[in-house]
Amino acid sequence: MGALHEGHLSLVRQARAQAPATVVSIFVNPLQFAAGEDYEKYPRAYGRDLELLEAEGADVVFAPPAEELYPEGFSTSIAVSRVSERLEGAVRPGHFAGVATVVAKLFHAVEPAAAIFGRKDLQQCAVVRRMIEDLDFPVRLVVAPISREPDGLARSSRNVYLSADERRRAAEFPRALFETAARISAGESPRRAESEVRERLEAAGFAVDYAELVDPVSMDHLAENAPGAALVSAVRLGKVRLLDNVLIEGEA
Repeated sequence: MGALHEGHLSLVRQARAQAPATVVSIFVNPLQFAAGEDYEKYPRAYGRDLELLEAEGADVVFAPPAEELYPEGFSTSIAVSRVSERLEGAVRPGHFAGVATVVAKLFHAVEPAAAIFGRKDLQQCAVVRRMIEDLDFPVRLVVAPISREPDGLARSSRNVYLSADERRRAAEFPRALFETAARISAGESPRRAESEVRERLEAAGFAVDYAELVDPVSMDHLAENAPGAALVSAVRLGKVRLLDNVLIEGEA
């Protein structure tokens, strides 16, 4: 959605390494914002974004106006059930229908051989994967590792909203997740670990939307550790909402 950072640029580098042409879409998608969310205030830096993408060697930037993707009378949406219904889907009703709809339209417009998404938005990756499979899109989904700041915080365009004090405190979020994942890997009960990490984050000043061990494909909650399992969480610090997840058996 623009306001590019190192995480986005790492996706461009992966694309260039895997294909002869790289297309980057920039589109702040109104369909995935609920009433009262930050659509109007979402950071936009199109000129700077173009300079960064040119420096990285992107071949095409596709940045349509909203009315091009959603002309007058547009009334269709794609609902990916089950995988979209928990966690982010429960906190932000309608969000993933907006994501799936715009991604489908971008796939039709660009016809990519592969689409690269960052793993920070783990449930988004699961929704797109399910849509690709169910609707027979000839697209290979590539899920890229999370790009992090030196103190571990996952890079996000919304990090610019954090005050200096909040930014310093935000580093406790990934630290708590990594340490909890290590305990689960060592055999601690996921239920106990989930409870402990929520308490730890709340004590550090975060409002916790969820912190759960999940299967990253189905997004189902896991009562026991399993191959590929991820600890996924969303918290609020001040007015900023942060998402992150950690693979239990080590980062890829």
